[in-house]
Amino acid sequence: MSIRTEIIAVGSELLLGQIVNSNAQFLSLELAELGMNVYYHTVVGDNPTRLEQAVKIAKERSNVIIFTGGLGPTKDDLTKETIAKTLGKKLVFDQEALDSIEQYFVQTKRIMSENNKKQALVLEDSFILKNDYGMAPGMALNVDQTIYMLLPGPPSEMKPMFQNYGREYFEKQFGFQEKIISRVLRYFGIGESQLETDIQDIIDEQLNPTVAPLAADGEVTLRLTAKHQDEHVANQLLDELEQKIQSRVGEFFYGYEQTTLPQELKKLLLAKQKTVSAAESLTGGMFSEQITALDGASQLFKGSLVCYTNEMKEQLLNVSKQTLDKNGAVSEECAKEMADQIRKLSNSDIGISFTGVAGPQPLEDKPVGTVFMGISFSGKETQVYRFHFAGSRNGIRVRTVKYGCHYLVKLLSEIE
Repeated sequence: MSIRTEIIAVGSELLLGQIVNSNAQFLSLELAELGMNVYYHTVVGDNPTRLEQAVKIAKERSNVIIFTGGLGPTKDDLTKETIAKTLGKKLVFDQEALDSIEQYFVQTKRIMSENNKKQALVLEDSFILKNDYGMAPGMALNVDQTIYMLLPGPPSEMKPMFQNYGREYFEKQFGFQEKIISRVLRYFGIGESQLETDIQDIIDEQLNPTVAPLAADGEVTLRLTAKHQDEHVANQLLDELEQKIQSRVGEFFYGYEQTTLPQELKKLLLAKQKTVSAAESLTGGMFSEQITALDGASQLFKGSLVCYTNEMKEQLLNVSKQTLDKNGAVSEECAKEMADQIRKLSNSDIGISFTGVAGPQPLEDKPVGTVFMGISFSGKETQVYRFHFAGSRNGIRVRTVKYGCHYLVKLLSEIE
């Protein structure tokens, strides 16, 4: 049986651009792992007539239709009602869901309004998908050889519901025998187009495992997916493919799955028993925020100074007036002194500094996107890196911080 899947997101806020349809991306990735082809993404506002039309179109071209959103208690939550009308099905109360909703209001000592009961309504004869992180359950049913699955809109509810219950439903419906194993490789310091060029022949020849590149926030990820009835064999296939890829672009690799550069930096600082402090100008504390967001940050992060003006650089950080007058704040010399001084002032093993021009106007005759980053290691010569970033003011700041983490990871990895 050929599986033709369509995802229909319901919500006027999506059409108005008030929120991003991240649910569709998530589901497409999950379904690809199951070997289910997604042919269409549709977005419909909170309008029963237009949703009905979208369902009729989907029925003509797809045999799996997944809905997200519109399961809540308000009047504009109309997905269940519209699907029930379209399929000629009744809505009935799911007692377990209703009990859970009532218990929630008892525990929070709030009065439950009548419309909250609406969230416990489900399509008759449907398979219930439990909502472990919200009130409205999901549901799935097969009508005339077409599967309809209804999921809540909030990603915090939808994602675990699909992973815990939705995937299993499809596995049983389609009798998937093969194990589908995925592995995500994360890269930084190389653009998506360059990485693809370097492994283009691998991408062109892919069959099993498959390779899917994805770029986001200045990083590149590769999602490798292998299928086999034997999970051990599937992992072997992934190992062989990964080894081939890493032989070409491994110098830019920094971690697996959902890790981040700050998380990898944390691992290395703890493993090497090193501490770091930061002197931040254009980043305005963004590096410090990223590090202190990690649990256990107090073991590796001594602190930071946000020295945005020359006066603060001189008075708080002890950057020499001569350096600032002669070379300016946006300079290699200033970045070096900032890194050295913050390391000494905080008694850290490592000092890192960020100074530059985030925009929108040039500064000290330096164009927007000019950034200097200093890294001062105790007992080693201080390194200064110069960058020329493009993009928005915030984009430049974000990339600056990521490069800071990247170079710290690289330098720490070289320490015995």
